Amino acid sequence: MGEDVDGHEVDRSRASLLVRRLAAVTGALALASAGVAHADGDPDIGAGKCKVVKFCVDVGVDDKTGGSGGQAGGSQGGSESGDSNVECKYTKVDPKPPAEFPAWKGADPKKNDLYFYGCTDGGLDNADGFVVVPTGQQPPVAQIDPQVLAQRAADSMTLLGPDIASPRAAGKYSVGVPMWMWVTQGTTTYGPNTASASAGGVTVTATAKVSKIVWTMGDGASVTCTGPGTPYTSSKGMAQSPTCGHEYSKTSAGSQSGKFPVTATSTWTINWQGGGQAGQLTEIRQTNVQVAVGEVQVVR
Repeated sequence: MGEDVDGHEVDRSRASLLVRRLAAVTGALALASAGVAHADGDPDIGAGKCKVVKFCVDVGVDDKTGGSGGQAGGSQGGSESGDSNVECKYTKVDPKPPAEFPAWKGADPKKNDLYFYGCTDGGLDNADGFVVVPTGQQPPVAQIDPQVLAQRAADSMTLLGPDIASPRAAGKYSVGVPMWMWVTQGTTTYGPNTASASAGGVTVTATAKVSKIVWTMGDGASVTCTGPGTPYTSSKGMAQSPTCGHEYSKTSAGSQSGKFPVTATSTWTINWQGGGQAGQLTEIRQTNVQVAVGEVQVVR
């Protein structure tokens, strides 16, 4: 930042800046175009001459998520269901920037108006940018990608990894004895979980549910279960789990900390519809547990 003899500050670096995305409740953006006017009282300034045009954008914010959730063995929080509303609007740039401003793309400022289209969420595709509109006409209706809204709805759910009920870190398991694996079915850890997102007059509703859980057992084995698993009861004795189980053939004595690192990886399948379209998204989440496996103790 420099200052001339008349006390005017001249920021030569701004002459080369491109306009950045607007995303504020009430923001101001300076649009600069190099070499179009002399600063008042600065006859000696050359290459850095600029004209600064300022305008303000007032954006209403209505973005909501709700609920809370958790997971056994951790402090992860999340929303059980959510709704997300994004306000999108056109704002006319007034006064108009000079013809050299890149957003005009060669259009004549005398015959056209410049609008900025922005949303309260800068992540929406096809939602932020400048639009040139012939004077006297209204800006076009912006097209919001429903799949982007579907992803936003999914994000508001805060989907978590499996809430492992068995095997337990505090449990003691034995070689050759069937292990039953199952998870607790929570809204954020198994589903179903439903949320909606809206923007530009389009509303998308998404429903997520775990479609499978892949267990890596720490001994080189992997088990894929298409359901939450079946809880074990003492009446089952030494039976194998009918839905999700594993049997260790060696102890965990040689593993780090003397336990097998077990990882449960859930695949969330998210079906969505809205805006005249429908589709499916996929999210992956994991939960880890350390499991001690020893030899069967025989009493004589």
